[in-house]
Amino acid sequence: MNFKPFSFLVLAMPALLAMNYVAAQVPSPVTATSAAAAAESRSINDWLMRMHESSKNRTYIGTYVVSSGGVMSSAKIWHVCEGNQQMERVETLTGAPRSIFRHNDRVVTFMPDHKLVRNEKRESSGMFPELLQSTDSRIADFYKIRSEGVDRVAGVEADVVVLVPKDSLRFGYRVWTEQKKGLVVKLQTLDIDGKVLEQAAFSELQLDAPVKMDKLLHMMGKVDGYRVEQPVLVKTTASVEGWFLKAPVAGFKPMSCYKRPAASTAPASSEESLQWIFSDGLASVSLFVEPSERQRHDKESSMSMGATQTMTRQLGPYWVTLVGEVPMTTLRLFANGLAHKK
Repeated sequence: MNFKPFSFLVLAMPALLAMNYVAAQVPSPVTATSAAAAAESRSINDWLMRMHESSKNRTYIGTYVVSSGGVMSSAKIWHVCEGNQQMERVETLTGAPRSIFRHNDRVVTFMPDHKLVRNEKRESSGMFPELLQSTDSRIADFYKIRSEGVDRVAGVEADVVVLVPKDSLRFGYRVWTEQKKGLVVKLQTLDIDGKVLEQAAFSELQLDAPVKMDKLLHMMGKVDGYRVEQPVLVKTTASVEGWFLKAPVAGFKPMSCYKRPAASTAPASSEESLQWIFSDGLASVSLFVEPSERQRHDKESSMSMGATQTMTRQLGPYWVTLVGEVPMTTLRLFANGLAHKK
């Protein structure tokens, strides 16, 4: 199950009102464009930060349902915050059993079918809600914001807002945010024609629920009877590894880059793989690079699953996999621009 980030979207009604006020004015021709752009940038960023803070600070229990590419999946979520400490528990309700715990940047995934526990460190906030990747003011250069009134989701009154992309390189979002503090309770990803590609929402939600961090920490540490894996990720930069983009993709900035060393038990020919992550503040794209192996990498392909697009390409002796919640056109720009220093 893919837990979609509710977290990269936020809205405050005062910010919307400020935007509408600016749009309604008729200032001098010299200042109209710059004043409106500045107000829109502040409004979007204020909204994003309001949701970001709410996703961290609210304590809640809820059932979270994702509908993507004709497939529906769900999970039960417990979230608690105590001071600077963040704690989550996610139990999948469909598909293979999974119990996922996140304490700050530590993520522990229990896979009972395999008696396996994966213990890893992640810079981002994890499954739900994944923290805002970027609050760069340039978000307003690529999205505009539009109010669509008020609705009710899982018993919660919510403001409804659409983030509309200004170009064809990114999808749009329709977002329902709880009125009091801004927690996102429903999210739709929209294609360039405004059609729903994917939807994620709470079907039930208990705010300010009695969730105890010490109890979740105790559950997170019960690994007896499980084989524990600790994947090794080494932080690096693409340039150090010899990779670069011949031309930037508008709005997308490199966020992080990791390499995964080859396992000690792997064949001598095996090499480490690389993941290079980009974001425009809302959408993200990951480039995975590994040595090409004939027995595994036989044909280039592209695939769509809801909002998630995937593309594979051969690049000299390397095999490149591109994954992102962006139009396929955007992935092609990344694929065509990726190059390696000889």
